[in-house]
Amino acid sequence: MSHPPRIGLVGFFLEANRFSPVTTGEMFARACDCAGDALLSELRALAPRLLPDTQGFVEGMDTSGPWEPVPLRMALAYPGGPADHGWWQRFLSDVETRFQEAGRFDGVFISSHGAALTTEEDDPDGVLFESIRRCVGLSVPVVAVFDLHTNVSRRMTDALSGFVAYRTNPHVDLRDRGLEAAAMLRRMVAQGPGEVVLQKLPFLPASTEQLIAPGTPYARLLELAAAWPDPKVLNISLCGGFPLADSAKCGFAVVATAVAGARAAAEAAAKSLATEVWQRRHEFVSRLTPLEEAVAMAVRGGCSVEGANTADGRLILADVADNPGGGGGGNTTALLQALLEAGANQVLLGVVTDPSLAEEAHQLGMGAVFNARFNRGASGDAHVRAFEHQARVLALSDGHFVGRRGLVQGSSQSMGPSALLELGGVRVVVITHRQQLLDPAQLEILGVDVDSPTSGVQTLVVKSRGHFRAASEGFAPASRIIEVDGPGLTTPVLSRLSLTRIPRPAFPLDPDAVWPALSPSLQPLDDPSWT
Repeated sequence: MSHPPRIGLVGFFLEANRFSPVTTGEMFARACDCAGDALLSELRALAPRLLPDTQGFVEGMDTSGPWEPVPLRMALAYPGGPADHGWWQRFLSDVETRFQEAGRFDGVFISSHGAALTTEEDDPDGVLFESIRRCVGLSVPVVAVFDLHTNVSRRMTDALSGFVAYRTNPHVDLRDRGLEAAAMLRRMVAQGPGEVVLQKLPFLPASTEQLIAPGTPYARLLELAAAWPDPKVLNISLCGGFPLADSAKCGFAVVATAVAGARAAAEAAAKSLATEVWQRRHEFVSRLTPLEEAVAMAVRGGCSVEGANTADGRLILADVADNPGGGGGGNTTALLQALLEAGANQVLLGVVTDPSLAEEAHQLGMGAVFNARFNRGASGDAHVRAFEHQARVLALSDGHFVGRRGLVQGSSQSMGPSALLELGGVRVVVITHRQQLLDPAQLEILGVDVDSPTSGVQTLVVKSRGHFRAASEGFAPASRIIEVDGPGLTTPVLSRLSLTRIPRPAFPLDPDAVWPALSPSLQPLDDPSWT
């Protein structure tokens, strides 16, 4: 190629929970929605609002040779309900127009979560990828990076030349996956678009079953994928999916990418790894601790599940059913109330979303003692109830932070006006913009360093499913990280949800589900006719 490759940059990032309130255009704008020159500025910013996968991709392209970035548009929002369809249609039209006006492309990079919904479309990711493919033609390689929890459709993979999903959970490898995507795209620009093959399974591992740590089932499967011996296979991604989307796309996906002309190699890899996943499905077992038992552990000062005396140890209680990182409101108070009623001490709860309470704390100021009213005017979600307790304002912040670990490392983020309140023996971080606890900086801007021996925190309660593990690494051993069975929109107990669009039977909802992979009449799981 006689000229530096012109690479289009596109992003659409939303993990959509079918049961959560609609994600609006304003929510995308608040997180990051930029195009053209504004996007180029973000790409080169010291602490951009973009996720680390895009940062890694740009770094990989910069260090591997000359290239011309063509910034089109990237929009991302915090996990929530389906995107407003009108906003998404305008987004799609804008992306198409920018492609048409930009001229020649030698490649395209897409930053995607892969589990999006709109209020009218269950596969907006696939629609977007198809549109991009029409704009650039069949000969231009299109490579995308995905969250591990993507819900994959054949509409998505048929439009792509390369597929790269995160390999960690909590997600701490986004930059590395961006670097991998850059190397993959460089190769395909020189050698031609790759081959992408999808194998879907009727298997719905709950969110708490998708932890990737030494010895976990998921980790062992990823080790097998990484050791695949055929050099023609560039990547094998194992995607547990996001069942709370409740769509026909849900289900564990194995996606293999091979070099141009090596589709048979990709098919062999995808089929082999999918068979391994299916054979090990029973190893993905979720064990939640009843709320009352978890509270008793906090009152005792932190005891292991086995009941050993660990009074000097620390404890993490994960309120997994109210995880904003999966579309939860971050505002249920069942666990907080139970801790207060039980007289728990040295407890820190982070982070609770309550804009009105945060605003009131800012108006009253540091040191103020007042009757804190949580969820005033609560409505809509049956799990969210109003609650009052006397509180003292310990610290205030505008909520801006730069991520230090994991998913938002190096990214500029904001919780909005935030406050640290003291309610008896429990301190609570109250924020304005809904999000989970996923970075230590969220607590540090309010003067709390949980790693410090003088923090006064014996029990850390988190509104999070898994990313707290990166934020709080070292705070407590794995034996004292407790996933609490509480109320909320993100319960990992799938049988409690009104799932109506996922093709059935599917394991573990249907224990006798089968995977007819050897049948010549197999239909893809994301095709409703599969049932």
